Amino acid sequence: MKTPDKKLPLEGLRVVEFTHMVMGPTCGMVLADMGAEVIKVEPIEGDRTRHLLGSGAGFFPMFNRNKKSIQLNLQSPEGAEIARRLCATADVVAENFKPGSMPKYGLDYASLSAHNPKIIYASLKGFLPGPYDHRTALDEVVQMMGGLAYMTGRPGDPLRAGTSVNDIMGGMFGAIGVLGALIQRGITGRGQEIQSALFENNVFLVGQHMLQYAITGKAAEPMPNRISAWGVYDVFTVKDGEQIFLAAVSDAQWVTFCDVLGFADLKADPRYSDNNARVSRRDVMMPELRSRLQAFTAAELTAIFEKAGLPFAPIVKPEELFDDPHLNATGGLADVRLTDGPKAGQTARAALFPFTMDGQRLGVRRQPPKQGENTQELLQGLGLSLAEIEHLRALKAVA
Repeated sequence: MKTPDKKLPLEGLRVVEFTHMVMGPTCGMVLADMGAEVIKVEPIEGDRTRHLLGSGAGFFPMFNRNKKSIQLNLQSPEGAEIARRLCATADVVAENFKPGSMPKYGLDYASLSAHNPKIIYASLKGFLPGPYDHRTALDEVVQMMGGLAYMTGRPGDPLRAGTSVNDIMGGMFGAIGVLGALIQRGITGRGQEIQSALFENNVFLVGQHMLQYAITGKAAEPMPNRISAWGVYDVFTVKDGEQIFLAAVSDAQWVTFCDVLGFADLKADPRYSDNNARVSRRDVMMPELRSRLQAFTAAELTAIFEKAGLPFAPIVKPEELFDDPHLNATGGLADVRLTDGPKAGQTARAALFPFTMDGQRLGVRRQPPKQGENTQELLQGLGLSLAEIEHLRALKAVA
């Protein structure tokens, strides 16, 4: 956590975000966690992700910590004017609404930069400008059209990845662009527009498989059906039906693997003399290994592999990570207050960003905001009197 005598790198930076769902809020959260004042502009009825069910239930508390909230009705001329005034005080504006939405309110980059050339504008979309940019994109849409679902599922059964990989990474790339633009603004004095997109993010993720084809002339197989680059690199079902991932990705690791498990005959077998030989004989080697490893429990293999320095991993469900000893010992989880739904007011532990700055994790300075929690404070900061704020509320321009 931040210590009193250390400033976070983005302290003093003001960000106004017009975002919803995951991609835009992730961009804002990166900047907020690093110290920026991030103001989330919500509609009068509140961000829809506050009340999602199922896989969306964790969206709002996960991606909106360290932010303020103001409720504005952009459909109202008065509400849109307040939004423009707020943006005039900002260093960065971020938005992830469908193309054509922001110009209607004078909140696009061209309109805002005409009055504030130093503004940095992060536009987070489904596609970068081009033939697809009119399409409605979702994480699952671009996973299907961008090769990731094909690579994740079994042949003939495309499967989306188990989390919002493009939304989260697309937001992160948007934040990276903002950080680069901030450095350039320090040199030139001018801002710029940053664009980040789900589809292009997804293509970046499968880029290694594209180049695999370009180099080998052979199309990449879906991951469950792929030809592994390493002889031992798989999930094994062991004693009592437990599962564990085990690997030996070098010749030295193969020797250690055989030594610690008592497989001297396999170590001496010329068919498995090097990694490429083991890869080419996986059809023979893997059934033999699977049979032998059934004599061990997952706990026994964990102890053996950890002591020997070999790669291994238990098969863990997300909810089990709350009890992970490493995360708990290193402060990788932090309490956040739940703002909405039946557990509003209670706390839950959320994952922090996976890096340290000056030896410290970036923590939770401000809880995810209640709906419109900072509306009055921010409006007064723009110079509005209480009477003017009440008038705007009567017009349903703010809430």
